[in-house]
Amino acid sequence: QTGGIKDGARVVLRMRIGPLHRRWVAEHRDYLEGRGFRDVQIEGPVARWEHTHTFEPEGPDACTLEDRIEYKLPLGALGRLAGGSIVRSRLNRLFSYRHLTTQQDMAAHTRREVRPMKILISGSTGLIGSALIPFLTTGGHEVARLVRSQPRKGGSEFRWDPDAGQIDPAAFAGVDAVVHLAGENISGRWTEAKKARILDSRVRGTRTVAEALAGLSEPPKVLISSSAVGYYGDRGDEVLTEESSSGSLFLSEVCGQWEAATEPAATKGIRVANLRTSPVLTPAGGPLAQLLTPFRIGLGGVVGSGRQYFPWIAIDDLIGAIHHALITESLSGPVNAAAPQQVTNREFTKTLGRVLGRPTLFPLPAFAARLVFGEVADELLLASQRVEPARLMSSGYSFRFPDLEAALRHLLGK
Repeated sequence: QTGGIKDGARVVLRMRIGPLHRRWVAEHRDYLEGRGFRDVQIEGPVARWEHTHTFEPEGPDACTLEDRIEYKLPLGALGRLAGGSIVRSRLNRLFSYRHLTTQQDMAAHTRREVRPMKILISGSTGLIGSALIPFLTTGGHEVARLVRSQPRKGGSEFRWDPDAGQIDPAAFAGVDAVVHLAGENISGRWTEAKKARILDSRVRGTRTVAEALAGLSEPPKVLISSSAVGYYGDRGDEVLTEESSSGSLFLSEVCGQWEAATEPAATKGIRVANLRTSPVLTPAGGPLAQLLTPFRIGLGGVVGSGRQYFPWIAIDDLIGAIHHALITESLSGPVNAAAPQQVTNREFTKTLGRVLGRPTLFPLPAFAARLVFGEVADELLLASQRVEPARLMSSGYSFRFPDLEAALRHLLGK
């Protein structure tokens, strides 16, 4: 709902959320009793800003989430004329996204009754970890983090040094599950030194975690460890399930050694799931964030022939897949984290252009991609991987965004 107020404008968004997870209800009692929180701008880009965020009870198992934003643009009537409609539109998109995500998160937590877990996470500040932790704590789980820097006080951070093969033993106290996400970022041009860091960070880090778990007298029940669909290499139109063989590219070798490094934990009897993750779609980072600028200014286009398959997964579904793997005792071994809709680079390009309302007329030929990106072009841009999430679907995971266009519209507020 939008409307004017005496000295500015008001945006109010309300959404019913239910059913509610009873642990969440207990932890958010202040919200449900109507207190919520209120943010007031002291200084900033607008003349006035007040944001009130509340949850109000609605029956025994639901509530209404309300965000009320009252603001005043600078420059008086000129500011309202020039930017009023733009600000209201952006606020509506922003909070509609937040409300829908909250609603879907609550639905995921209430779909199955799971006791609260203590979960230890590496790579917690990365693109995936920073989205995973709020989701888990919303469901009533406790999160501890492995960090390379000096841990902050409070007992939720623990030092580890994967290069030296060391982890603070206190990190595992009372832990029910471990999610291992840490590893060198693969973006950028690959020198031999960069490739060595990509391989070593994954293999050494994973082995450090797995061997530490194997040495515990009472280890956690499950280890979720990252891998990637790069395991399959360049496979053309072949449908790739978890039973498919490894490819022959550099990332295929990396993923093979990465997954093998979890063996000490599996030998100990810990359930291990290796998530072969597709390129993750989120405007916060990764391939989608890199594509947005050229596509928005009309310079987007297919890469190479455009016929190569491009596996993808929305950030919401990757977080959902990790959660599903944590609580599904039958799920172990390699697990393809990919959306069920398999699209080519050309289909992805046209869909992103349509969502952004921009033409996609500027192709990047294969030779030009190799000239600009080097080996990365063959591994990440030109390789074809038609990945099917066979084990996720057979184990009962329900995708929030199985369709590419719906995923992009959700992520980009379109």
